[in-house]
Amino acid sequence: MDLKLFEDLIALARTQSFVRAAEMRHVTHPAFGRRIRALEIWAGAPLVERNRTPVQFTPEGEVMLKTAERTVENVANARSQVQRHGARQGLSLRIGTGRTLARTLVADWLARITHMPRSPVRGRAQIDVVTGSTADLSIMLEQSKVDMLCCYEHRALSIPLNGHRYRHLTLSTEKLVPVSVADAQGRPRYSLIGGNDATPLIAYGIGLSMERLLSEHFERNPLAGMNVFLRCDSADAVYEFVKKGLGVAWLPWSVVAADCQRRNMVVLGGRSDEVPFEVRLYRPRARQADVVEAVWAATEFAR
Repeated sequence: MDLKLFEDLIALARTQSFVRAAEMRHVTHPAFGRRIRALEIWAGAPLVERNRTPVQFTPEGEVMLKTAERTVENVANARSQVQRHGARQGLSLRIGTGRTLARTLVADWLARITHMPRSPVRGRAQIDVVTGSTADLSIMLEQSKVDMLCCYEHRALSIPLNGHRYRHLTLSTEKLVPVSVADAQGRPRYSLIGGNDATPLIAYGIGLSMERLLSEHFERNPLAGMNVFLRCDSADAVYEFVKKGLGVAWLPWSVVAADCQRRNMVVLGGRSDEVPFEVRLYRPRARQADVVEAVWAATEFAR
């Protein structure tokens, strides 16, 4: 069924005349009548009482008219939205990343790009940051639902992106460090080696990037004297649990550096207890929108 038949029905309702409606639709009177008849055949019922002047609709016609008005309006709105999106597309940058990265390293990176003397984004582009799991976001990158993906890179985390289709930059090197809240003297409340009581460990939810990093680390460097006390699927919540003195957790250095410098928290253990990894930025190799290319070039320059 052609959308123009719905538009014909709306024109007939507005004019209440086959002749005037035909003129409005720029067709002959007989042709307009055939089109209304075609709509009635498609609907399976008479829509207009042809022996009435002005034209009146049957009950079935009233139902069809409401549907026609909604449909034509929805299609027009969708077309307008698509046109606006198309006009903005070259000025929009969509970045997929994790929740913790969004508020730390991604925030720092976007701040550097935005405050450059000839920024490729300030006053020129809209930036949309989408957070989620690396697996889900890598699919979004493959489906062109995000332009760039910022994620952790480690042998325990590598994402299956085809190297022939995607390129990457290393934005930063990071590390997970074991931390405890400090007591009034600035000493750690907990240690990695528990005494008479096991040290409470605040762990990450199964499947999270942080959990996979630590599982691989503990396989290589088993720790005795620690028991999982809390498990949470939010790195931000894990950080708060450590601050409240509920136990020890491995947290990104970028998250706890300021607390450690203020001696509110203390890093435990040594270098062998740290878990180093990279933060990478991925994009398709094919030519992208101007703003994506400009941000990529600026990021390469600023490294």
